[in-house]
Amino acid sequence: QVQLVESGGGLVQPGGSLRLSCTASGSIFSINTMGWYRQAPGKQRELVATITSDGITNHADSLEGRFTISRDNAKNTVYLQMNILKPEDTAVYYCKALITTGWGTRLQYWGQGTQVTVSS
Repeated sequence: QVQLVESGGGLVQPGGSLRLSCTASGSIFSINTMGWYRQAPGKQRELVATITSDGITNHADSLEGRFTISRDNAKNTVYLQMNILKPEDTAVYYCKALITTGWGTRLQYWGQGTQVTVSS
């Protein structure tokens, strides 16, 4: 069984920063692309950023360079550093990873989500 567990969400004032973490555990052979997505109330889930196992990143243009994705392959962990947060960044943030398990299956896994609220 494979699990993705996010942490680091919470309440922050506009202009503040947060760092999200997501760790994969279980019977993992390898992890390919990892990414962060978010879903605000009443809106569709949208891409925030992705990172390949080689460290190639892709960030949504709408973020204007405020967020940075990174990963630690040795820890099976992906991070999202969020700076200059705005109220419109309020959403549930989800981690996703393409994982090859120890049994040889290759599937997309999602975390349970972590709430980020930006408000004064």
